[in-house]
Amino acid sequence: MNDIGVKIKSLRKERKLTLKQIADHTNLSISFLSQVERSKSSITLESLKKVSEALGVNPSYFFSESDRNRKAETTVMRNVISITNTLQNPFFYKDLSGNIENPLFNPILVMLNPGANSEESYSHSGQEFLYVLEGKLTILFDKEEHELNPFDCIFLDSTTPHNWVNKTDSIVKLLCISSVPGE
Repeated sequence: MNDIGVKIKSLRKERKLTLKQIADHTNLSISFLSQVERSKSSITLESLKKVSEALGVNPSYFFSESDRNRKAETTVMRNVISITNTLQNPFFYKDLSGNIENPLFNPILVMLNPGANSEESYSHSGQEFLYVLEGKLTILFDKEEHELNPFDCIFLDSTTPHNWVNKTDSIVKLLCISSVPGE
């Protein structure tokens, strides 16, 4: 997770963008973005999507470079969850696109610890499909609230303000499949 901030800063500077320009595009504060770049604060999947869109890259850009540099048409990933990572942050996400170059969609495993949420509701380009594997996930979509149990799913137009929340005392595990920005 610490590498994400370093990669954001590097790409931002490479593109000759200021923190203010990224903040204006994402509706995230300059101080928050600065803390993320300095690894003083973690970033949620939704905020990472906003930053990715502002920088013109796929969110998978910020994950393991060794995974991104390998080319393959088929990827098998085994045992993708590290329990220590899940306990250190209010959320954990793992890009499941593996080493597929320029995927048409982003499959991501998300784990929300008790009380975790994805900040305030926001919108972005594209669509999302969420499938709950374990726990009870609360989705705030526009002004409606939906509770999803294991094996429930929802398809969202991401241009409508939305948010994910874990209001329970247990971990929520879900699969999020989202369209790639600009596709």
